[in-house]
Amino acid sequence: MEVFGLVGPLYRRVQRKIEQDAPGQDLSVGVRAVLDLLREHGPMTVPQMGQAQSLSRQFVQRMVNDAAARGLTEAVPNPAHQRSSLIRLTDAGLTAITAATAREHALLRRTGGRLTDGEVAACLKVLGRMLDLFDDIEATGTSPHQNP
Repeated sequence: MEVFGLVGPLYRRVQRKIEQDAPGQDLSVGVRAVLDLLREHGPMTVPQMGQAQSLSRQFVQRMVNDAAARGLTEAVPNPAHQRSSLIRLTDAGLTAITAATAREHALLRRTGGRLTDGEVAACLKVLGRMLDLFDDIEATGTSPHQNP
C-alpha cells in the first residue's frame, strides 16, 4: 500500500511537470502518451493503444484527434481491418515526442548518482508485478470476470 501511496502523487506531479515544461508545444499528457506509444511500437489502431495503456478507446480517440488536428499523427489504411485505421506519427509528431523525451530524460538524470542499477531493476520488477496483478481490469474500471 505504501507503493500505491507514492505512485499516485508521483504520476500526477510528473504529468504537471510534462505540461509545464512544454508550454510552446502545448503537449498534453494524453497526447504525449499517444505519441510515445507510436514512437515505441509503430503504427497502431486506437483500440490497440487503449489496451496497451489501460485507457478507454474513447479517451485515446480524443487524444488521437487532438494530435491529428495539430499534424502530429495521421490515419492510414489498415490492411488487417478496413474499419479501424492505423494511426502513425508524422515527422512533426516524431520531432515533438523526441524533444519531449529528451527534456524528460535530462530531468530524470538528476536522480542518477543516488540510485544503483540494481535499485532501479528492483523497482521495475516490483512495479511490473503490481501491474500484472491488475491485468484483468479493463479501462472502464471493471473486471471482465465480474458479473454486470
